Amino acid sequence: MGSLFSLVGLGFMGALFSIASHGLPDKTPLIHFAPKPALLSARKSKDSDETEEISFRTLVESRCPSLFTQFHPIWWLSNGHFQTIYCVLGDFSKRDKMWYNRTYLRLGDGGTLGLDFAPADDTELRDDTPIIIVKHGLTGGSYEPYVRAVLSHACAPAEKGGLGFRAVVVNFRGCAGVPITSPQLYSAGHTDDLRQAVFYIAHKYPNAPLLGLGFSLGANVLTRYLAEEGSSSRIISGCALACPWDLEQNNLGLLRTFLGKHVYSKGMGGNLQNLLRRHEKALQSDPEHRVTKAMPSALALRNPTLEKFDDTFTRVAGGSAPTFPFATAHDYYRWGSSHQVVQDIRVPFLAINAADDPVVRHVPMDGGGNGLVVMELTPSGGHLGWFQAGDGFVDRWTTKPVLEWLKLTGEDIVHRTKEPTRRLYIDDEGWLREEGTPLLGCKKVEGGGMFNGNGGEEGMLQGL
Repeated sequence: MGSLFSLVGLGFMGALFSIASHGLPDKTPLIHFAPKPALLSARKSKDSDETEEISFRTLVESRCPSLFTQFHPIWWLSNGHFQTIYCVLGDFSKRDKMWYNRTYLRLGDGGTLGLDFAPADDTELRDDTPIIIVKHGLTGGSYEPYVRAVLSHACAPAEKGGLGFRAVVVNFRGCAGVPITSPQLYSAGHTDDLRQAVFYIAHKYPNAPLLGLGFSLGANVLTRYLAEEGSSSRIISGCALACPWDLEQNNLGLLRTFLGKHVYSKGMGGNLQNLLRRHEKALQSDPEHRVTKAMPSALALRNPTLEKFDDTFTRVAGGSAPTFPFATAHDYYRWGSSHQVVQDIRVPFLAINAADDPVVRHVPMDGGGNGLVVMELTPSGGHLGWFQAGDGFVDRWTTKPVLEWLKLTGEDIVHRTKEPTRRLYIDDEGWLREEGTPLLGCKKVEGGGMFNGNGGEEGMLQGL
């Protein structure tokens, strides 16, 4: 981690050089809809039973107006390097405070997920209140400032200007204080952990619409989940911010530049290695397991890039057999990418990326020709940044359009009811399972309770 901080100055120098060379960019966002947007049923007004058939594009244009506004970066974070580095080094402790009520789930393979519910006291909310299911970035958690920036508003009561929604942050294995209880980590392409979390949430709140929201690596997982589930998805809409899409090409893009390789890629590789050290004992519980055998090499890496870590460990431990292990990191990247599955999504889906994101350089703006997909590319914003001047503070431009999108898909669109294709049931041993997926299942275990989402994790860089 020390090497990252020693190179932060180089990042700022690179940003200054970029400004001097290219000037400030045009601030008009690029927005793409399919030539034939889908027709959807929507309420004519709030609390109205009257509906109308309207095109997806018209709905988004009329009810998510902030998507079409220009993003004006705050003057001292004027390009992607500044924006991204501020995600890592900025102090966000005084804004968007969140407390959660944590539930631990034991999964069918013995692993554990931490589900952080908000608001922490939801006793006054109806059982059909929309629920935002959140997947965070690479090594983050529910404490991440980019997560709190949305949920602090989305989970606030309507009378205080919020949406009055529930939210559940599905923390990856080993992240945000979640214990490792099986020899497996997570990855950009493995969706079964999210799938099992959705089992639990859908079973607990069967009348609530479930809305997906993903950031960076979590956006890739959400996108793949929606594509794999197709018309059977229990999540009825998706929103992806800073999705890495083509993992192979974006990895190569990182390695082609000095800052990409030595600041961003090594920063992410170092975060993953620190996560591994934290759970070293738990991940080596079975001496004969392939993950245990991969651990010594992964721990011995010196200042690894993301690709080097993935080639040593993620390709082995990032999911379950028979998909894992992969022969190389590039095989894993090609399998786990999400850009080639967007056409299979069957629910309304919004993706927002920034053109100057130094981590994600390749963004597929065609949306797979899918009539339910809208792709947006802002000229600036960095990786998970989009920082602009607020009323006496630094604000995120993405917060308002994301909230408008969540309201549109959670309250305004009338989602066609359908018989569930796979029934959820509890077996004789207390496991919650889904018909047709016998290897998957989950059950609530002891632990959890109130969780302070306003800090971070020691040894981890925030914002990546």
